[in-house]
This record gives sequence, C-alpha cells and structure tokens, in this order.
Amino acid sequence: MRVHILGICGTFMGGIAALAKAAGHEVSGADQNVYPPMSTQLAELGIALRQGYDDRALDGFDCVVVGNALSRGKPVVEALLDSGMPYYSGPQWLAEHVLRDRWVLAVAGTHGKTTTTSMLAWILECAGLDPGFLIGGIPRNFGVSARLGGSKYFVVEADEYDTAFFDKRAKFVHYRPRTLIVNNVEYDHADIFPDVDAILWQFHQLLRTVPSNGRVVANGRDANVDKLLARGVWTPVEKFSAADAAADWFGAYEPGSAEARFEARRRGAPLGSVSWSLLGRHNLENALAALAAAEHVGVRTDVALAALARFQGVKRRLEKRGEFNGVALYEDFAHHPTAIATTLAGLRARAATQRIVAVMEPRSNTMRMGVHRDTLWRSFDDADRVFVLGSQDLGWDTAAAFAPLGAKVCVSTDVDDLLRRLLEELAPGDHVVLMSNGGFQGLPQKLEHALEGRADGKR
Repeated sequence: MRVHILGICGTFMGGIAALAKAAGHEVSGADQNVYPPMSTQLAELGIALRQGYDDRALDGFDCVVVGNALSRGKPVVEALLDSGMPYYSGPQWLAEHVLRDRWVLAVAGTHGKTTTTSMLAWILECAGLDPGFLIGGIPRNFGVSARLGGSKYFVVEADEYDTAFFDKRAKFVHYRPRTLIVNNVEYDHADIFPDVDAILWQFHQLLRTVPSNGRVVANGRDANVDKLLARGVWTPVEKFSAADAAADWFGAYEPGSAEARFEARRRGAPLGSVSWSLLGRHNLENALAALAAAEHVGVRTDVALAALARFQGVKRRLEKRGEFNGVALYEDFAHHPTAIATTLAGLRARAATQRIVAVMEPRSNTMRMGVHRDTLWRSFDDADRVFVLGSQDLGWDTAAAFAPLGAKVCVSTDVDDLLRRLLEELAPGDHVVLMSNGGFQGLPQKLEHALEGRADGKR
C-alpha cells in the first residue's frame, strides 16, 4: 500500500510512518516544518519528505493519513476531500492496520504517559515479549519512538487530544485496550475542552471499550479518577499509590536513599526493592502502574523490577544534558503546573541544598490561553530562582502573573536577553532545568555552548 502522511514530522505521526514502513508499506509524507530530529529519523528509514503541503501532489497514493494539525479550509485538505481518495486519521490507521488482533496495553492520563509507556514497553522487552510500541517521546533504552514488534503485545501512549478535523473524539477511543493505565486526570487542552468534565467524558468512553476480562490500572489518590470510575467501569480495577499503603500496588522510597531506591508491595506483600535513576514520587507511581500492567500479561514481578533498575528514562523528561563548568543542565517537557511542580520536587530530593534554577517557556495552547495564569507561579516552590520567557503575543501579562514570586523571578520576552541574564548568575553547583514543550527557541543549545565556553567556571 502507498501511504502518504500529512503532518508527518510530529512525534505521533512520525511513529505512524515508522510502523507503516516496518509493516511493508511504501510511505511518504509532508509537513509545514520539516527539520531534525524527526526529519533525520524518517530519512534514515527511507521515507520521502516534502516541505509544505502541495495540494497538487496527492496523486498516486492508496490512502492519505491526516494529522490533527490540519483543518478544513487548508488547500491540501480541500483537494484531498475533492479527490475522493481514502483517508484516515493517525489513530484510525493505527487501530485498523497495526492494533487489530493484538493485546493492546494503553497508558492514559494528563501526566506521565510518555514515561510510563516507556517503562512498560521496556519491562515487556526485558521479559522477552518483544512488544510493539508507539510512544510520544524517545525512550533512551530503545532510541526510537515506535516499533512494530514481533509479538501480540503492543504498548501505546493513549492521548486524550482530539483525533482529526473529521473526528473530534479523543485519540485513545480507537485503541480498544485490554490493559489500561489511567495515571491521573486534570484540566488541560483548554483549546478543545471547556472543563475537566468534558475530559472525563472522553475517558469514560475509553473505559467503555475495555473488556471485562481486561484490567484497569488506576491512580488511587486522584479525585478525578475516582469520579471517572464512579461513572461506570465494567473491568476489574487495581489501584496504585505511593501515598496510600492500602492500595493494591504500593511503593515507598527507602529512608535516606535520596529517592534512589524504592520498595514495592502488592496488597501488603513485599515484592522487592530496586535502585534506579529516576526522581520523584510521580515517577515511583509511574513505575507502580507499569508493574501492575506488566503483571496482567504474565510478567514476573522480579523481572519487572530488574527492568526498572535498568530503565534509562525518556529524552526531554528531566533529561540531564550534562555538566558544563560545574553547572548541571537538564531539559524537561513539563508544560502543566502539576508537571512542573513534581519535576522540581523530584530534583530537590536529589539536589539537597544546591541551587535549582527553573527556566520556563509558556508555550502549550493551554498555557498561551492563560488558563493557569493565576496559579502557575505556585508550581515553582522548589526552585531557588525562576526565569520565564514570555512573548508579545502570549495574550496575558507574564510579569504580572509571576509577580508573587518577587525577586525570585526574572521575566524576559527575548531569548538572547534571557540567556544573557542566566549567564550573569549561573555558578558551579547550580542545577538548571529548561522547561518547554517545544524547542525553546534554541536556548538549550545556546546555554550549553555558552557554559562550555567559560574558561574559569565563574559567574
């Protein structure tokens, strides 16, 4: 089959392209922005890429897969509809051509999807199950975001964002999981959801697709997850928590371990302990969810714990870029107040008394709409210094929103000015976390190079 993908350079659609290629299809694609690393990865797979959308270049394909960034009114979309050519959304194509007849393990929730999906895929890999997967990031253990796999098991990051211009249901309703993780539910994606109840409605549709012989693995300390389950669930539920020892799956960091070692229990019975490289209670709960889901497909807990000890994390999820003249530099995808707070809390547990410098770009649609404007500053309690990159078209006053932080915050609307201010202050021993769900206008690379260029390591 000759498959053409519109919007191919997004992580999800790039993963679809890789899966289609691995399944033997002839794949090509186009995107408005074709640039590394996705363009490089796709080129290495032999997938032809076009810069921009040419509505005159749709002939010769058996079907077109349409990314959700494209909408009615775009010339290429209108040409596609006029042509009568078969077209799919990415989730629909995945469901019909990859997931059919496979045991799908889906990971849903506002936070932690990418990390938990990566953990679960790695556990199944270590258990010899050769899973396929599609993840909204790049797990360091695999080095790729998608793989067809050689078994009946497929692990998928299950996103609640809408599917396509012609399908406004959440992506995850297409996946029909037998094993489902619900990490948490908070208000997000304000550009498509008016409130958290609208999000819960979508999650409820997902629960309706899980069979009675499946398993729902749910956060045991999330009020919105409790509301979701109260709406109706027809599948056995197992709950996880790092706060409630009565949960089916419970874990706790060992005292004095600086979050480097945790013990896991199931229904009060010890399962074992593991030393690992991740930080924070949120990652401990991600691990508990992955353990519960892996056990559902028959993975022994000792095998799963050993896999977690070797789990290397995900790129841009508190990923340490390195130390440069004594300054530790991290990159993180956090773009929601809860994610920001938990990331910084996890780093604080390891950094102890060293200075944490948080550098943040409000870039997501929800952030840009100002939904979290009045509460965002509270997420930076564990940071000693906060730098924010605003923009003239943000739609809200960044300086005013962060004013409660007083002298702790520095706001700039120019990335080079922000870089200059950072370099004036950073000193050996500092831990710097760069937070953005985009490229941060090249700041990570600029800061790294500038720090490397310091001859004396001084401020």
